[in-house]
Amino acid sequence: MAGDNSVLRRRALAALILAESERNGAGHGKRLPTERQLALDLGVSRAAIRHAMAMLQAEGRVSREVGRGTFLRSLGPDGPGPEPDAVETRETAADVVPSADVVPSAGVVPSAGEGRAVTAGEARAVAAGEAPGPGGLSGSADYAPADVMAVRRLFEPTAMSLVVAWATARDFTEMDRCLRGGERAADHDEFEVWDAALHRSIIAATRSPLLIRLYSEVERARHGRMWGDLKRRNASAARRDEYRRDHEEIVTALRVRDADRATAAMRMHLARVSRHLLGTG
Repeated sequence: MAGDNSVLRRRALAALILAESERNGAGHGKRLPTERQLALDLGVSRAAIRHAMAMLQAEGRVSREVGRGTFLRSLGPDGPGPEPDAVETRETAADVVPSADVVPSAGVVPSAGEGRAVTAGEARAVAAGEAPGPGGLSGSADYAPADVMAVRRLFEPTAMSLVVAWATARDFTEMDRCLRGGERAADHDEFEVWDAALHRSIIAATRSPLLIRLYSEVERARHGRMWGDLKRRNASAARRDEYRRDHEEIVTALRVRDADRATAAMRMHLARVSRHLLGTG
């Protein structure tokens, strides 16, 4: 799944896996078929399934257990989601932020756009590369990378004070999960999935529905062709290591409730990303 549609196809395939699982009666804690079986059932390569499963794992929809398999996870109060006292705020945010956290009805894939549900048939066609993604499915907006970075540098550092004030132990557990996923990432595409998941988990810990919604637009931009192509051209193992160290420092500062340190760490991280992508710091 290389090329400018790779993220779109992975997201479509991930949504299709969830839709097919629900159609087959699978719920929280149920084991999914093997990668080989999913590839056969859905008519795609095992590599495509592997990338889609990495995306689902980063988004907290599935968990992988060595020697046992891959299991569906719940993001609600009965599963490994936010703490009970945070559920109401998170659900309010989910009502206004279209995301992969919405469980699809049978045959219907959650739309990343507003007011548009996408059928499993459409997702299947996109995942197989047989059709362009409808706006609601792709969830992508081709903003200029310079614009994306300007907006990120404007509001992500200032959000750190809200995270320091409102983050719970469960939030930090989720951040740690994303950090460990980034450490295990075998290539650029997998690292990008965990990178996005970490930043999403940090913004979610602000408990601000408006800020979460604003950040969802940044995530849509990260699914666009221009952003993806630029990141891929500038990717290297050494740069991934730098980003991993930045991420560790950000989370460490947040964990000790040091807003100034966390803000400075996020600013430094985004300046590094901007320098790598755009030649500006």
